[in-house]
Amino acid sequence: MKRKQEKDKEKTNRAVVSRRDFLTKIWWALGFVALLEFVGICISFLLPGKSNVKRGAFGGLIVAGPVDTFDPGSVTAFRNGKFYLARLVDGGFLAISLRCTHLGCTVPWVSQDNMFKCPCHASSFDITGEVVSSPATRALDIYPLTIENSIVTVDTGTKIKRQKFEISQVVRP
Repeated sequence: MKRKQEKDKEKTNRAVVSRRDFLTKIWWALGFVALLEFVGICISFLLPGKSNVKRGAFGGLIVAGPVDTFDPGSVTAFRNGKFYLARLVDGGFLAISLRCTHLGCTVPWVSQDNMFKCPCHASSFDITGEVVSSPATRALDIYPLTIENSIVTVDTGTKIKRQKFEISQVVRP
């Protein structure tokens, strides 16, 4: 009978897990989950998925239209593309970002003054995006554009930061 009591006592001792052992197992399980999450993040960083950018949406290629639809000396806003298409007096094109380089406010084109004027801090830019009055210290950013078969296409997936306007930035038909 004594032996049976000892066996029963051993079984209950094995079945009961101490608080320390339980917490240790929980910490190990949480550490393993955190390690799996970290590995997943590293893999997704190193192997990026396919871009979901659609043609015609910001971050992709936007077809602005035929060259003839833009008058020389005009600026056309493309709100979905977040840029202005400026056709200079000499016939060249620039795709200018609508964000101010000072603090990122949306800069409207004021056709009466023939300038971009920032409503936040009064920076002004000419039709090429060059700074006319501060506090902005550099020209408006531009997007690369191409003209093929007299159709203007703008790549909004690549923003070009620039310090000042240079004639080499103009694309001619």
